[in-house]
Amino acid sequence: MVLPFRRRSDGEATPPSATDDDLAAILDDGAASVATTSSEGEAASTENHLASSALRVVETCMDVRRNENVLIVCDPTTAEIGAALHEAALMRSDRVLLMLMPKGRHHGQEPPAPVANLMRQQQVVIAPTRFSLTHTKAVRAALAEGARIATMPGMTLDMFQGGGMSADFSALKQQIARLSNRVRRKRIVNVRSAKGTELSFEVAWRDWVFDDNGICNRPKMLTNLPAGKAYVMPREGTMNGTIVLDGSWEGTLIEEEVRMTIEDGVLTNISGGEMAGRIRRTFEEIREGLRPKDRDLLGTVAEFGFGMNPAAILTGNLLEDEKCLGTCYFQFGDNTSGGGNAAVGTTFSCVMRAPTIQLDVEPLFDDGRLLDE
Repeated sequence: MVLPFRRRSDGEATPPSATDDDLAAILDDGAASVATTSSEGEAASTENHLASSALRVVETCMDVRRNENVLIVCDPTTAEIGAALHEAALMRSDRVLLMLMPKGRHHGQEPPAPVANLMRQQQVVIAPTRFSLTHTKAVRAALAEGARIATMPGMTLDMFQGGGMSADFSALKQQIARLSNRVRRKRIVNVRSAKGTELSFEVAWRDWVFDDNGICNRPKMLTNLPAGKAYVMPREGTMNGTIVLDGSWEGTLIEEEVRMTIEDGVLTNISGGEMAGRIRRTFEEIREGLRPKDRDLLGTVAEFGFGMNPAAILTGNLLEDEKCLGTCYFQFGDNTSGGGNAAVGTTFSCVMRAPTIQLDVEPLFDDGRLLDE
């Protein structure tokens, strides 16, 4: 269902069509909640920060300007968040469109054609959805047309109202920007942990990405929210060692440590308890659907990064887990977005607590603590 552009001076809501009654009810409930909060004051109460979080996204993160075209894309799982963002955006622009699309089936699934077409016509796109739109053709096409985009895959009401979303994103941007000098001309990354992680790999230092800071205020910019991480693609074939996971795997908290062996940049063995078996089965199921020549590439270490958001909480939701200050993460699978050769079409991510990270001979993190320059 599409809610048409609406000006603040309008006194009447657009009635939904008969075929969209159920979806409209979801949105109406969310909009009613936001309206009640707004009538009680600009600042949200301690019980409900939905409206203030939406304003933070619109004003601080996206810097929506007067009369910009703004598209909010949500699905039935995020309709209340979409409604709050819609109301907040109307405070900054008269041209705000809210679109409720069907829930996707997996990360990276292309949105319906009407959504993709509308995305290309906007200055601002904000997409809280159950599954990620970040790496879709629709997002790339909208970016090429000059849109700035924030995606929020897996966003929940609890996450939206606190945790990493409550960070001072302006300060976070400055802190992440300072990392660029620390990685300059550093080629070797070493990662260790008290629980047994010990691995080393090479990077091209110019490939580090420091844009995931929550500020998305210029054309063709893309961010995830909550934001707050720095990351890089390891040079293919260079990572060797052992990862001991004790944080989360694909949105599930790890209760029993999982050991992963990496040889020449590829995952070769997984051991541990029940979670290790679950991870092995996931890889095996995906491998069966790949061409024989691509099956071994599924274990490619596609990305390494570390969290920088001091407000983020490790809860088992991957969107926020990767951003937690004092953690690092590894992504396996498709690395083509970073210029790699593992075109397997899917990725898996896991988070490790309290890493010690060294760049060449310079320590960056010590047992999860970010060291001063």
